[in-house]
Amino acid sequence: MAEILFLVHRAPWPPNRGDRIRSWHMFEALARLAPVHVAVLADNEDDAAAARDKMTSLCKSLTVEVRNISRPMALVQAVLRGDPVSNRLFHNAALARRVDGLIAQGGITHIVAFSGQMAQYLPIDFSGRVLMDFVDVDSAKFATYAQQNKRQPLHWVHAREARVLGAYEAAIARRVDASLFVSEAEAALFRASGGFDDRQVRAVENGIDTECFDPAVELAPVETRGAPLAVFTGQMDYRPNIDAVRWFADDILPLIRKHYPEAGFAIVGRAPTDEVRALGRLPGVVVTGEVPDVRPWLKAADAVVAPLLLARGVQNKLLEAMAMARPVVASGAAATGIDAVPGEHLLVAEDAAGMAGALCSLYADPAGAATMGKAARARMIARYGWDARMAPLAELLGLPG
Repeated sequence: MAEILFLVHRAPWPPNRGDRIRSWHMFEALARLAPVHVAVLADNEDDAAAARDKMTSLCKSLTVEVRNISRPMALVQAVLRGDPVSNRLFHNAALARRVDGLIAQGGITHIVAFSGQMAQYLPIDFSGRVLMDFVDVDSAKFATYAQQNKRQPLHWVHAREARVLGAYEAAIARRVDASLFVSEAEAALFRASGGFDDRQVRAVENGIDTECFDPAVELAPVETRGAPLAVFTGQMDYRPNIDAVRWFADDILPLIRKHYPEAGFAIVGRAPTDEVRALGRLPGVVVTGEVPDVRPWLKAADAVVAPLLLARGVQNKLLEAMAMARPVVASGAAATGIDAVPGEHLLVAEDAAGMAGALCSLYADPAGAATMGKAARARMIARYGWDARMAPLAELLGLPG
C-alpha cells in the first residue's frame, strides 16, 4: 500500500500566506491519494500548536519542529560548510532524525518535498518516486537582490546565495523524478538554466478557493470613510512586499491624491515591520497589522494593488482579489504567471505615473471597474480551482487519482 512522506518548510496551517496556501492544498490533494506522513518546520511555538491541532487527525503521522536559528548564525554556518544560507535556516537535527526513522521503517513509498530548503532531508538511496516542489526559482530571486543592492556586504551575501543555491537546486533536480514550479514562466527559467526537459521540470500552478473568496459571502463591513480605497495584502515582513508598499505610499498615492484628495491606501497583513508601520503616519495610509480575515478589506477596496518590483511565481494575493471581483492594478512582475488578459481582467502598469493613472481611471469609472472585477472573477472560476491545479500530482506520483 502506498504511503507518502510530505516534507514542508513551514507549517501549512493556518493557510494565511502564499507558501502555506499552496502547501495546505497540496497536503489535501496528497491525502486523497494515500496516507500521508508529514514532517514540517514551524516558525514559532504558536504555529506548531496550530498545525498539531488541525493536522494530527488528518495524517498517518505528524512531526513538527520549531526553527530556532538566526540569520547571522545561518550565514556563518553556510559559509563554513559551503551550503546555501537558505538550507541552514531550515536545518533541524531533530526533524532529520525523525525523517530518517520514518524511512527506515520501510512503509514510505513516495516522497514530496515542498520548497527547496526541504531537499536536504531527502534520502540519497530512496527507491520510490520523489517530487520536489521548488515553487519558485529562489536562486534567481537572490540574483535579482544582488543586482538591486550593490552595497556590501549585502551584495556579496545575495550574490553568493544565488550562485551556491543555484548549483544546489540543479543538483537536486537531477536526483528527483520531477521538479515542480508554480508557473510555466518559473519552470521555463529553470529548464533553461540547467538544461532540463519538460518531463523533468513541470509547472503545477496555484489555485484559489472561489467559494471562500466570493463577493456574495456576507462579511462584516470595513469602515472606509467613503473615499476611494486601494488595498494591498501580504506578509508584511517580506522584503518585496515592504518595498512595494513603500513605493506606493511614497510615490504613487500622492499622485492619486492630486485628483482624489481623500483617496486612501490600506496595507493589510501580518507582521508589519517598523518600516511599514511608519507609513501609517502618511496622509491616507492605514496599516492594519494582522487581521482575522482579509476578505472584508478586499470587498471594501475600490481597487487592489500589487506594485511589486520583484515577484516570483504566481501571486496568491492577486488570485484572491480577482476571485472577490475586485479590479486589480499590478506591476508586470506581479502579473507574470497569471492567466489573465491585461485590460480585460486587470490593469498592468510599470511606473508610478502609470499606476496612479490606472487607479484614477478605475475611480472615475465605477461601472467599468465593476465590469473588470466580474470578468476577473469569471476567469478565476474557469481557470484556477484548486482541485484542477493539484490534479497532476497523481500522475506524477504514479498513483490512481
